[in-house]
This record gives sequence, structure tokens and C-alpha cells, in this order.
Amino acid sequence: MERYQIYDVPKPARISRLIEAMYAKMPEVEASRAVLITESYRETEGQPIMDRRSKAFVHILDNIPMVIRPDELIVGSPTVAPRGCQTFPEFSWEWLNAELDTLETRAADPFYISEETKAKLREVNPYWKGRTTSELATSLMAPETLLAIKHNIFTTGNYYYNGIGHINVQYDKVLAVGFEGIIEEVKEARAKCGFGDADYDRRTHFYDAVIRSCEAVIRYAGRYADLAEKEAAACSDPARRAELEQIAKNCRRVPARGATSFFEACQSMWFVQYLLQLESSGHSISPGRFDQWMYPYYKADLENGRITPEFAQELIDCIWVKLNDLNKVRDAASAEGFAGYGLFQNLIAGGQDENGEDATNDLSFMCLQASMHVQLPQPSLSVRVWNGTPHEFLVKAAELTRTGVGLPAYYNDEVIIPALMSRGASLQESRNYSIIGCVEPQVPGRTDGWHDAAFFNMCRPLEMVFFNGMENGEQVGPRTGEVENMTSFQQVWDAYKAQMEYFISLLVNSDNAIDRAHSLLCPLPWESCMVEDCIGRGLAVEEGGAVYNFTGPQGFGIANMTDALYAIKKLVFDEKKVTMAEMKKAMLMNFGKSITPEFAEQVTVNIVKEMQAKGQPVNSGQIAQILAAVIGAGIPEKDKKRFEEILELIDGVDKYGNDLPEVDEFAREVAYLYTRPMQNYRNPRGGQYQAGLYPVSANVPLGAQTGATPDGRLAGQPIADGVGPASGRDVHGPTATANSVAKLDHIIASNGTLFNQKFHPSALSGRRGLDNFVNLIRSFFDQKGMHMQFNVVSRETLIDAQQHPENYKHLVVRVAGYSALFTTLSRSLQDDIINRTTQQGY
Repeated sequence: MERYQIYDVPKPARISRLIEAMYAKMPEVEASRAVLITESYRETEGQPIMDRRSKAFVHILDNIPMVIRPDELIVGSPTVAPRGCQTFPEFSWEWLNAELDTLETRAADPFYISEETKAKLREVNPYWKGRTTSELATSLMAPETLLAIKHNIFTTGNYYYNGIGHINVQYDKVLAVGFEGIIEEVKEARAKCGFGDADYDRRTHFYDAVIRSCEAVIRYAGRYADLAEKEAAACSDPARRAELEQIAKNCRRVPARGATSFFEACQSMWFVQYLLQLESSGHSISPGRFDQWMYPYYKADLENGRITPEFAQELIDCIWVKLNDLNKVRDAASAEGFAGYGLFQNLIAGGQDENGEDATNDLSFMCLQASMHVQLPQPSLSVRVWNGTPHEFLVKAAELTRTGVGLPAYYNDEVIIPALMSRGASLQESRNYSIIGCVEPQVPGRTDGWHDAAFFNMCRPLEMVFFNGMENGEQVGPRTGEVENMTSFQQVWDAYKAQMEYFISLLVNSDNAIDRAHSLLCPLPWESCMVEDCIGRGLAVEEGGAVYNFTGPQGFGIANMTDALYAIKKLVFDEKKVTMAEMKKAMLMNFGKSITPEFAEQVTVNIVKEMQAKGQPVNSGQIAQILAAVIGAGIPEKDKKRFEEILELIDGVDKYGNDLPEVDEFAREVAYLYTRPMQNYRNPRGGQYQAGLYPVSANVPLGAQTGATPDGRLAGQPIADGVGPASGRDVHGPTATANSVAKLDHIIASNGTLFNQKFHPSALSGRRGLDNFVNLIRSFFDQKGMHMQFNVVSRETLIDAQQHPENYKHLVVRVAGYSALFTTLSRSLQDDIINRTTQQGY
């Protein structure tokens, strides 16, 4: 308890000022990077791609505008505007040109963009026609794959249109030796290359690119030192002048050389964090075990009297604020799936060390305190939990959860360590795991996990079963038979399994094409020097240079498919209360209910496409007639009554999430239909596919593209998020729900699982509420659950925030594997969070 007193230092006034300034305006798109990379590429036509990538990075760092914001102690930003973002035309650009005039007014994640910036982007972007990773990836995909994407079976848009990200690099190595040390290591490796080596050209170009990039980063830090000195000379406030002079000293030393103080380590870490994004455009670049690799610098400074706990906490708070300064613009459709300006920078505290001893330290508590101070979505703070986790650390984490910011997320060492070992990592490596992005475990500094590689909608293959693989006049999936002719549930199960396996193979085809495109057109030499064993192998990360290479697509809709298939089994084949023909008709007619405007629009588009494909004239009257039938107008009263009866029967069938052994075992088998086939595939980097079970927030927009399902879910409604039950169907309390979720095989889903719960604030009131909350987590983890995260907010508060957003500018909620400001989310995503079951107690 003696050391615990230092963690309750008050929030510095500086932090409030930094936050207010950061959120004073709408995020802004800037064009400087796009202009600079285009200039460089025009000058390096015909040169090897590794040279072009590194020379472009150099040109960007040598010329991009710089800023030191008032009150900052940790400096560096890829944009002049707070929370601004650059663009990355080498991955994709046509969507941006098409949306330049709507960015500011769109529903999800709007951005301000000046007319001057629009003009610059319209000038440089067309250079990239035929040169992007997205175009190359499309050309490498099978026609069947493109058809499946067109019909929204899955989406691989994350890396299709953007950089990769989703990585945890060797921050500790940079802090120890700096980029001068890494340059020397690379030079030694290059000196060993023989002229007669078969891979001489590839290795030497890679090494030269790394050296060139590291030298540019050192010069870039020097530019910040120059700027800080200039501002210090002009500053009339002695206190601020001293801060700017220290900032200049820090930037003169790091990240060129190893850090000699906690302040320098914080600055060095920050340069790495945001420059990774400036090179690659990828989100989910995650600091990982910050409390472990930063602790030696804090401990040494504290023991030698060079720092106080209060100032160390202020520096950590400043990093937390800076993590929210980073941003990314996505196309409108992707913005719906990642709503809330998410960058998913996962930072994790606690857990074990490589020897299996508890690793919780002072910084572990200070990380929790920092999130309490800033009350912002980033970092996506997580904590590792195992049998040896101190109870007081979990209570401190629960206190943070109780604030309602949706942080931290909780991860189970007892499941994740064996999950990583099952994929080839050693025990020591697995004990040192970190989390990337939303919920994805990996061995830090040694892994290219390609997490979030796709979103696979498990509901769509069941739709294909009911319509024999046909949709809108096209044969999208395999012919698995007419459902009206199926005489046993096993036939339905086998048809669903066949559809799943077929579409999983197409998902793999898509991901492999994108993977290959990135290795050919957009390798990342600077990032690669911080991932083992890229230097040893002479390969960039995208070429297979990492020790561990995975691809991790995620499936979602387990709860819907469990409830749907179980309802078919019970109602159609066991109890014979409904026929397959009736179920098919009910789904087609949306159980006689009206549909959402979004789904109506989707249906209309599909009808037009079908008529065009058949060479029929697009007749507005016919469209209106078909649409009326779909939304329930004109349906005979007898059919409507029967649909209502079917919905009542479905409602009476047991549901996943209520600690019912038969249903929960059924859910386990449904999940296996996604997780087992996935691990049979390999990627171009020589690594294995591994499944994840989480949707980020794609369950909402992809649900809007999905028809009615036999669990009683209506067309266009959200699909269940993560591995939890569908909203409102868990009626036996949070413990029963946790017991159900724990029965899934989480270890096989080694790319991560996501379990959301929502509590009323009263459930965590007082010390007793906190202890009960910790006990719930412990119990779930004892049963081999992998992950838990929580919203602690009342339904009434969320509804009021939706109606009066001006009063809730800083309301942060847990969306999926990340937190976001509630008022920045789309209306449909806000509704999804509001409608999640609110638990009143345990």
C-alpha cells in the first residue's frame, strides 16, 4: 500500500489545456504527405521498389511541415492541425477523390478539408492510377472472390485500401541503442553480403533502404530540436522556455541514440509511434507492454532523484493525449465499420514476465491513472490478468472501468499463452505477449500478424443455403440444394458448412492477393528494422521477414447463427412446427415487418442490378412493386399472421447466452465452422491463417446489408457483436452470459475473441461493487474465457446524449475492441450500443 499512494497524483492542469485545444475543431485532412510522396515517386521512376519507398520516406521527413503545440512536453505530429490526418495515395485514392466534397458532412467520422487541400489532392492523386496496391490486389483475385465481395459475404477492405499497421515493434531496442545502433547492425549485415549471393541485390537494396530511412528519422528529430530552440529563444515565459530547451535536448539525443532518462524514453517512444503511421497508413500500431519496457528508465530516474512520481505521471499523461492526436481518414463505408475515429493503439499493462512471475509494477498503476486523467479513447488500454495478478491492481482497473470510458479491456494469460504456443511460439515468448488493435494477441517485436485481415459475416452463408447459392440472379455460392427438399437437420448443417468453407477459401484468396500486392508495391523498410528477424533475413516485414507470420481474419455472427440453426433444428425437424418452405418465405418477406431505409435502398440497388444483368429495362413501377413485397406491403393477411406465429415460436426457443448447456455446446460447434477451416490455409509470407471472433463495429453496417435470419433478426438490423449473445437475448444475468461465452473454444481463435458487457453504474458502486466486478472477471477467466470489456453507463444517459450531443462532448463509450466519443458515432452504431443488454447486478 505504500507505493499505491503515488498513483493518486492529481490531474495536471496542462493536460486539461492540451485536451481542450485538441478538440476545439473538427479533424482536418492535410495534403502535404500526398504531394511529397508523389514528387518523390515521379523522380524515382524505374528504380527498385525498396529504393523508391525509402527515398519517398526521406523526402517526406525532410520536408513535411512541423509544429510544437502550446503546453506540449512530448512533441511531434504528422499534421499541423490537431487530430488531423495525411493521405496515402499509394494504397488507394479514387474513393477519396470521389468523396472530397462529402467528407465534412458524412454521418461517420467527418473531416474538414479546405478547398486548397482538395485542389492539391485532385492534382497529385491521378498520378497513382494503375500504381496502387488496391488495383494490383484486385487484378490478382479470382473472379469468384470478387463476386463474393460484391455480394457482401466478407470484406477485406482494411488492407485492400490502406496500409497494414497492426504491429508491435521493438520499442525497447530503439530506447536501448537508438537508430544509430540499428544502422550499425544493418551495416554489419550488409558487409556480409557476397557479390555472388543469389539474393545479393534484394538484400543490399533492403539494407540500404533501412539505413537511408533511419538517417532520415534522425534528421527529422533534429528538425524538431531546431524548432524547439527557435521557439525557446522567442519565448518570454521562463518556465515554458526551460521546457522548450529540454525538449530540444531530448530531440538532439533521441531517437538517434539510446535514452538516458525517462523523459528521453517517452520522447523516443513517441517518435517511433507516429512515424510508423506516417510511413504505412496502417492503424492498430500498438505500443504493447509499455509498463515493461519503460519501467527501467523510470526506476533508474526515481532511485537517483532525477524525477518525481508526479512529473513521471504528467509525462505519461502527455503521451496519452498525443495518442489521440493521431487520426486517419477512411472511405465512407469503412468509416461506418470503424466509427469513432478509431486508431486502435493498444497499450497493455500487468501480466507475467518471461519466467512466469508477476510483472505488475509502478507504471502498470500509472497507466491506469493516466487513462483516468485524460478520459479519452486512446490508448486502447488493456490489462493482462492471471492467477498472480495483485487484487489491488484489478481493483484499480475496475475503478477506471467504473468511470464509464470503456477502459481497460481485460485479457486472460491462462488462455492466450497456450493459444500462442499452439501457433509455434515458445513459452517464454508467449508469456511476453501483447495485444494489437482490438483484441489480437501476438509475440511483440517478432510478429507480422496481419490482424483484422477481413470481416466475415457468418449470416450470409446461411442466406445462401436458403437460396441455393443464388442472389440477384447470380450464382454466388455453391449449389447446396433447395431447402424445401431437405428432410433432416444434418442436411441443413452440411449445406451451411459447405457454404462456409467455400466462402472462407475465397476470403483467403482475397487476403493473399492483397498480401502479395503489399509486398510488391509497398514494403516498409523503416518499420522492418524494428521487427525481428528482418535484418537477419534481409527481408521487409511484407516479404516474410518477421519470425512469425500470420493472417488473422475475423468471423462474426456466432450468436445469430447459433440461435438461427438451433431454431431450425427445434422448430422444423424436432418439433415440426414450421416447414423449411415457410421459414424461407418468412425470411424473404422479413417476417412481414417493415425494413430499415438502408436495407430498402440496398434491395432497390440489387433489383436494378438484377434487371440490368438480364437485359431488362429498369422499370420503376416494377421496382416499387417488388420493394413493396419485401417491406411487407401487399402481403396477404394469412401470411402475415403465420409470420407472426413463426416469430413467436422462434422467440420461445432457448437462446445462446443463458448458461444452457445444450445451446452453448451447439454454439461451440457453430464457431468451429469458421475457426477450424481457417487454420488449414497459408499466406504468401509462409505463415498460417488463424481465426478471430470479433467484428470491430462492422456488425452494424454489414448487418444493414444482410437479410432476415431464422433467429428472428429482421433484415438490416445489426448482427450480434463479438462472441456475446444477441442484444436482449441474455435474460439470466451477466454470470450466466459469461458462463455461456466461456464454453466456446477460445484457444483455437488465437487471433482474438471479443466479449462485450454493459453494466448500470450502480452495479460497480462502492468497494463491494468493485470486488464483485473483479470476481466476475476472475470467474470467467477461470473457465478459460479469453477477453472481457465493459460499458458502465445507463441507457438513459446514452439516449440523452444522442438527443443532446452538445451536452456530452466528452462521453467515451466502449464500441467493440476500442473506445470512442459517443457523439462521434453514427446513429446506427449509437443505437446498437444503447440496445445492448444493461446488467443491473451480478
